[in-house]
Amino acid sequence: MSYKKYTKSGKSRNARVQKNRGANGKTFTGTVQGSDKGFAFILPDDKEKFKNDFFVPRRSINGAYHGDTVLASIVKGGNDEACVLKILKRGCTRVIGTAEVSKRNVTVYPDNLRCPPVFVAHALANGARHGDKVVCEITSYPKGKLPDGKIVEILGESGDLESEELSIIRSFELETEFPEDVLAQAREVAAEKVVLGKRRDLRQKLIITIDGEDTRDIDDGVCLEIKNGNYVLGVHIADVSHYVKYKSALDNNAYSRGTSVYFPDRVLPMLPKELSNGACSLNEGEDRFALSCEMTFDKNGKRLSYDVFKSVIKSRRRTTYNEIEALLNGEKEICEKYSDLLESVLNMKNLCLALEQRRNAAGSVNLDVKEAHIYVDEKGEITIPPCERMLSQRIIEQFMISANEAVAEFLQKNNAPCLYRVHESPAEDKAASFCAFLRDLGINVNEFKGDIKPADFQKILKAAEDKPYFSVINKVMLRTMQKARYAEENLGHFGLASSCYCHFTSPIRRYPDLFVHRSLKLVLEKNTEKSQKLFAGIAHDAGVDCSARERVADEAERRVDDLYKLAYMSERLGEEFEAVISGVTSHGIYCELENTVEGLVPLEDLPKDKYEFFEDKFLLKGARHAYKLGDGIKIKVVDCDLGRMKVLFAVI
Repeated sequence: MSYKKYTKSGKSRNARVQKNRGANGKTFTGTVQGSDKGFAFILPDDKEKFKNDFFVPRRSINGAYHGDTVLASIVKGGNDEACVLKILKRGCTRVIGTAEVSKRNVTVYPDNLRCPPVFVAHALANGARHGDKVVCEITSYPKGKLPDGKIVEILGESGDLESEELSIIRSFELETEFPEDVLAQAREVAAEKVVLGKRRDLRQKLIITIDGEDTRDIDDGVCLEIKNGNYVLGVHIADVSHYVKYKSALDNNAYSRGTSVYFPDRVLPMLPKELSNGACSLNEGEDRFALSCEMTFDKNGKRLSYDVFKSVIKSRRRTTYNEIEALLNGEKEICEKYSDLLESVLNMKNLCLALEQRRNAAGSVNLDVKEAHIYVDEKGEITIPPCERMLSQRIIEQFMISANEAVAEFLQKNNAPCLYRVHESPAEDKAASFCAFLRDLGINVNEFKGDIKPADFQKILKAAEDKPYFSVINKVMLRTMQKARYAEENLGHFGLASSCYCHFTSPIRRYPDLFVHRSLKLVLEKNTEKSQKLFAGIAHDAGVDCSARERVADEAERRVDDLYKLAYMSERLGEEFEAVISGVTSHGIYCELENTVEGLVPLEDLPKDKYEFFEDKFLLKGARHAYKLGDGIKIKVVDCDLGRMKVLFAVI
């Protein structure tokens, strides 16, 4: 929102305007959603009574800011405009931004342009200097003035990569340190020796781990054998629940975090390193407590049986995706190094392909959405290589999906509580818009009628497989689908075409997997009744909370990735690249490079023409030039705008 003009007198101009224009008497409560242009929207609390959001012009905001809970009234003569009558609760209690120091005071200008600048007296500035990135707590909201505050943390110099990353971490309120009682408990439980007890001893099996080059929290190992012409796949997952007891300090902190958060230069783990990188990590050559899911498949990838049990395992080899890929490609040096794994890995490839074929036949939607892989070396150099999805990654993906399905079915069969991973069918209106978009691209599709099937989306992907706009279709399809979430009720997984699915394979970094492990162990220990009493009552809230924490982590990761992409491209000003138009708007076009970096060509920087924007066709058209979603284009990097977090391109 824009805050350049505000009144210092008792009554604001907008109050007089409201009196003159009048309200129609229909009042409601809602949350203010600000903008950086000065106007705002109010999202009503009562969605049943009020079906739409309400526009609030600058003159009717009456001192409210982004995030505030307000009492508002619908303006006479319209159904979509409102004025703020009263501020019920302030939504913004702190801002992260840049300090501007003057002789009179310090002003903190927030990174989030929808939040107001904050005045800080020099005595409360905590030694902040001009240009510092800071955390500022708001202490009061004086009438007719901008908020007052105090600076509580100095993050570093504005524009510095580390300071900017830390400001994003603070803005999402992510925990970077563990409380001392949590650390003490982690050290204590991690010191426990691994003993067999009543678990199955699998330490002689050829169990290996396959992960990324820089992975430290290794929570899954795999083993594949051939018996009677069938594949016997073992998926062995670290038994984190053995160490993290329900309602302990470790557990409470893990629940509040919900998930580990991964950035290019660091990880904010769900569990302390004594567990995440130590006692719970399936490190090579070390005995570990595990929960195992052993599945038998025929040569066509059809699952014939499964068994879930507690075990003790020992990883025989710690391998990486790149090494397994090289092994599959027959590279001599790697084949010699891993000669003991070669036969097993080739069988893994065959089972993976069989599983993929079965899932494709079932209608699984195999979105090929590119994900950035950003690497930072010891010198701080950033590299963003082109995206490549390797067969070795697909092997682990298929094996983990298979184990997740088997465990979900096991819990459902035993009527035990579960946090299912659900992915519902797309909404009809979004599906209709998606069809219109496809037809404008020249892809012949029929309107979806009745229940939308995963196979319907799969057919679209196959039809666009060799088209230059394939990656764009993947993105739009992803936006068309609903967001996957956690729920206590099994609603199926649309994208995987799976009728029963949960997350079981990553308890080091995801709390829902830890929930599933606890319920699973109670069933294995014949304590189903205890399981019902203990976990059924909390499953709903856990699903809601874990889904919310996942969304926060995803958004924070995207924001930091964008920051690193910006830093990477700032070293490439003037360079030229081939790109694909990934977005078309009335204010310009977005172009994506092969390595997923996206940049904007503002409308005013396009070749001179009289452009018209066709929103339904994703087209910006002039008399001589036209730009359409999915078109190939050559661009030059012209600027990196840190304020707007945008890379700016020019069309060549």
